Amino acid sequence: MKSFAWLLGIGILLGGIAGYAYYHYVGCNSGHCMITSHPINSTLYGALLGGIVSQLFRKENKK
Repeated sequence: MKSFAWLLGIGILLGGIAGYAYYHYVGCNSGHCMITSHPINSTLYGALLGGIVSQLFRKENKK
């Protein structure tokens, strides 16, 4: 259970950093982009995707 929480936390953290980096370096100049026009939106979206992707690397216990 602890490895699940650590993997999820690391995925969320890295996803949030990547989302903010995307906003900072690429962003949206016009302001009409829903996700990349504000740093909060892109950070939360990146954290969500990071959490989802981190679950792809989870090992399942077989009984």
